[in-house]
Amino acid sequence: MLLAAVTASIPSPSFNQLHIGPLDLRMYGLCIAIGVIAAVTISSRRWEARGGNPDDIGTIAIWAVPAGVIGARMYHVATDWKTYDGHWVDALKITQGGLGIPGGILAGVLTGLVVVRVKKLPAVPLLDVVAVAIPVAQAIGRLGNWFNQEVFGRPTTLPWGLEIDPEFRPARYADHPTFHPTFLYEGLWNIALVLVLLRLERTKRLRPGELFALYVLGYAVGRLWVEMLRSDNASLVLGLRINIWMSLVVGLLAAAALVRLHRRPLPATPYPSPSTAAEYGVPGATAPDLAGTDDAIDAAASDEGDERDADAEAGADVDAGPGGGSG
Repeated sequence: MLLAAVTASIPSPSFNQLHIGPLDLRMYGLCIAIGVIAAVTISSRRWEARGGNPDDIGTIAIWAVPAGVIGARMYHVATDWKTYDGHWVDALKITQGGLGIPGGILAGVLTGLVVVRVKKLPAVPLLDVVAVAIPVAQAIGRLGNWFNQEVFGRPTTLPWGLEIDPEFRPARYADHPTFHPTFLYEGLWNIALVLVLLRLERTKRLRPGELFALYVLGYAVGRLWVEMLRSDNASLVLGLRINIWMSLVVGLLAAAALVRLHRRPLPATPYPSPSTAAEYGVPGATAPDLAGTDDAIDAAASDEGDERDADAEAGADVDAGPGGGSG
């Protein structure tokens, strides 16, 4: 009986903020902050493993993270503007929830690419590096919805149904105690996506840029089916939630990008280390200089081959000189 009671549903937290002395920490914001820290840590280690400077990730994050938060809030307000109609001041209360992940990813990535361009860093390899880190941050950040009792699905009697307090239930479902924990579904989907991406990366059969495109496609597919379960109010276009249209469009664009990228030849050395770069005969080369750049690697290898041919011809001339031939 006790086991049945425990597994009958998932309880919602009875609090959504922590009081530490004079500080009041919102669990929603804390989950997002932990997710960002995890993403930066993972990205730094992955970039360093590829021969890059781990400080590059911190430099990018300083600008990309705030831009991502702003973009996420703007996306949420733009796609759910009816919630704030008549009391627009609430649109600024970001700690109370309401971040649109698609807007956050778009703003964060675009801002990051600007920083990458200014710092003259290789964009495509860095996108592949963060492709594994971003969904980890998303999964952790989704826990904030649990504390706020938001972003849940339709009513369900499944054993993992989420208990929602009456004041947070949609009016049409006021008599239903448990709902699909869609925030949990999306978080678990993101973790599974990370494992798949890592597995594919280890095959060393991906072209530069494909890992990030696969992340975008995987996220769009996951968001599509999760969005179909949501019960909260949302703006509709042709009878469908805006985020469903977003998932369809983004998924198709990512699939098209994958087809285009897959037509390119596999690089001989996708992400060479500094020592490997030196072996290609490129003075002062580092991994970020060559990472994912087929032309640079091929050109370097070609130059090395030309030098060897020239050495071989010079050796032949010496052998054919006076006293060098056979009697």
